[in-house]
Amino acid sequence: MQKIRIGLVGAGGNTELRHIPGFQKIGGVELVTVANRSRESSQRIADKYGIPEIAADWLEVVTHPDVDAVCIGTWPYLHAKASIAALENGKHVLTEARMSATLEEAHQMLNTAEQYPQLVAQIVPSPFTLSFDALVQHHLDANTLGNLREIHIQQTMGALAPASAPMTWRQDRAVSGCNIMTMGIYHEVILRWLPIEVKNVLAKGVVHTPKRQHWDRDEEATVDIPDTLSIWGESKGGIHLFYHFSGVESGLPRNEIRLHGEKASLRCDVADGEVYLSQAGSPKESHLAYDKSSAPGWNVEQDFIDSIRDGKPVTRTSFADGWRYMQFTDAVDRSWRSGQLQTLLNI
Repeated sequence: MQKIRIGLVGAGGNTELRHIPGFQKIGGVELVTVANRSRESSQRIADKYGIPEIAADWLEVVTHPDVDAVCIGTWPYLHAKASIAALENGKHVLTEARMSATLEEAHQMLNTAEQYPQLVAQIVPSPFTLSFDALVQHHLDANTLGNLREIHIQQTMGALAPASAPMTWRQDRAVSGCNIMTMGIYHEVILRWLPIEVKNVLAKGVVHTPKRQHWDRDEEATVDIPDTLSIWGESKGGIHLFYHFSGVESGLPRNEIRLHGEKASLRCDVADGEVYLSQAGSPKESHLAYDKSSAPGWNVEQDFIDSIRDGKPVTRTSFADGWRYMQFTDAVDRSWRSGQLQTLLNI
């Protein structure tokens, strides 16, 4: 079994929850070094998980002679720099989502990955629909819905409704870039299911509370990423997209994806992991059962290692897929800021 030694760049919530335990349960995989936001937090992670050394900074991890692969668990602002440097130093890369802070950075990451085809370049996938992806894909492949007409996404919650609530890191453009709430992670799901090419978007975003307590510093900060966002989009095949995301909707949250075709519609209750089918013109829907115990679920770290060891193609999620959802993200950001229809860029 090929031994694979991994260095960690960033060790935040998802790295502790998913990546570290995911790697440590795979035979022949060793975590050898970690660089977190400070030396103290790096040492805490190293002591907690038995990692033998800490690095002074992220650059020391990606140039480490004993590191074969790098797991990047930082916010989007560092994904491009760390991924590109890791690939240029001969390291395989698994980077946290969202792919990057900007479309230009995503393009640079994709170009670099294409220069090193012998190295695995993978983005952590959108996790919300992993259990029922195969069920939805089955009905799309079987043409159960007929010609697709509309895609609706609603994801709402109320954490940002109080003006007194502090800003989150996702509202800080310095670390999150042009990514807005959970928009990108949901659009990634649509691109996973369907070979659509979105051409235009029109977005309306609102910053209801322009000043909030900073998420990381003891000071008030300006918020310039929306806490409410509505999007209309159109694909080259004539499919219309209607997305709505909100952080100010109190009460029961909404979390669903609907696909409407000429013959039938699918409603995916993302929160409960359930899928329902309705025939065209009918108000009734039938529950589509599937075996949740055998659904793929989270297998990101194993997929990454399998790609390194066996040459298994990256399907969830490749840098090419990430660049596609960053095209959408960039256009949405330009649209809500300008108030005008925007065409997706192909830089």
